Amino acid sequence: METQSQHWRLARRAAWSGRFARRGGVLLAVLVALLVMGFYTVTNPANLAGSHLLDSADWTGYAVCHRITARSFTINGRALPLCARCTGMYLGVMLTFVVMLLSGRLRRSEFPPLPVLLVLIGFIGVMGVDGINSYSHFFPNAPHVYQPKNWLRLLTGMGTGLTMGVIILPALAQTVWKRVDGRANLANVRELAGLVLAGLSFILLVLSNQPLILYVLALASAAGLLLILAAINATFLLIITRQDNKAERVWQTAVPLLIGLLFAIIEISAVSLLRFNLTGTMAGFPGL
Repeated sequence: METQSQHWRLARRAAWSGRFARRGGVLLAVLVALLVMGFYTVTNPANLAGSHLLDSADWTGYAVCHRITARSFTINGRALPLCARCTGMYLGVMLTFVVMLLSGRLRRSEFPPLPVLLVLIGFIGVMGVDGINSYSHFFPNAPHVYQPKNWLRLLTGMGTGLTMGVIILPALAQTVWKRVDGRANLANVRELAGLVLAGLSFILLVLSNQPLILYVLALASAAGLLLILAAINATFLLIITRQDNKAERVWQTAVPLLIGLLFAIIEISAVSLLRFNLTGTMAGFPGL
């Protein structure tokens, strides 16, 4: 009996390792492609100014972010598609999705236990405090607690982005899959600490101010925005059409997720077009 149990555990571990290798290989290929494109782009000012990928990412970020240059990180003087806080938020979303994908937790349908949830909610609260303090600096006579910094915006945004990813993925799993994994996607504070450490490493990469790294992370943050919107859209779409809890294979999730992505693109395009028609600029709010 013990031998059969050990054999089953070894077989499951081997299967998981194979899936991890395949997923990691795909992500590595995407990263290498982005690095090659990034090197070509950032080493030539003309390429950077006319980068179609960055222009598309600008249009994506423009729908949800103020894009004030002074509150954004830059690549050789060119502002990133999202401000420092939004860059942190949507990098956090992207990081959470990647971690859950690589660790095989996309079917996990339970939210983290209460201690983990309280920490995650605390991340949102800290960003709220920093955001209010930062906003108050638009008014010279308003009281200020401390001087806002872009690294603080990035840090607090990252915490909120991790929270967004951790919360939306179980909701998506509960809606998409016919058979779910009834475990929490973050089982304890130790696992949360590992995710936070990964987030801090991304923050350090942004703060390195290396153009090639910033190019890749700029695109990753815009992709994170599309991912979270696509996941939310797909969740509501499946519930409204009563097609929830039908998928048994990965390929069966393609249609609702692609429709969710299509709606995300339409939503972003509509908001960005409206804002551009009202302000006439892509570079933040006029006069700021």
